[in-house]
Amino acid sequence: MLSLLLLDVFDNALTFIERNTKIGWKKTSEGGREEIRSYPREAVREVLVNAIAHRDYSIMGTQIDVDIYQDRIEVVSPGSWLLPKPYEQYPVGSIPSIRRNQTIAACLDVANLMERGGTGFQTIAGSYRQAEPEKQPIVASYPGFLKLTLFDLLYGNSTDNENLADFDAVIEEDESVTEDQRKIVQLLCDGPMAPKELQEASSYQSRGSFLKYVINPLLADNKIRKGAKGGRLTTYELVNKSES
Repeated sequence: MLSLLLLDVFDNALTFIERNTKIGWKKTSEGGREEIRSYPREAVREVLVNAIAHRDYSIMGTQIDVDIYQDRIEVVSPGSWLLPKPYEQYPVGSIPSIRRNQTIAACLDVANLMERGGTGFQTIAGSYRQAEPEKQPIVASYPGFLKLTLFDLLYGNSTDNENLADFDAVIEEDESVTEDQRKIVQLLCDGPMAPKELQEASSYQSRGSFLKYVINPLLADNKIRKGAKGGRLTTYELVNKSES
């Protein structure tokens, strides 16, 4: 039962991050395209697993926070750094393994989510090996809390990214577009989505308000349209700039 609950927490957090971050493309030497993500999937996976496995569950009234900013993701979990020296003083790949929650770590291990002791941070660092120094992951410890920061590999870069190009083409310099509407358009760059999925990414709890203030204005401005399916299977998709 515990394993299932932990898997739900992990899956929901991973889905939230993937829905609210970008995927781009770069040309290969062979003329094809290679997918690049704002955040390497293996790094996101390890950061979430670390937060779940090593959180101090005895600190009441706290939770694991996943915050997505324009250029970074911050994952803050209750429980301070367990090792005697700061993270920076340990060579990559040689961080001693200390498990705060043995049972939880064992559950994650059974689910094939937990890396061999001490290698999780090596995986995170390895996935950012080609990134600029200013975009390297950061581990920061505060009294009672541990924060892991991953930086957006696409932020500020000029990439051959069709999805981001579509997003820019739809939004351009339209100052009337709200932050919630920008989020919806960005999500639709990855393909058609159902209203419920889109609403979950917005700040609106009411379906009626979400449709009135987010979806309907985008429809009226011909930035999005209803997909091919109707009724309960209604989806929304972007309108290509050439069609508008």
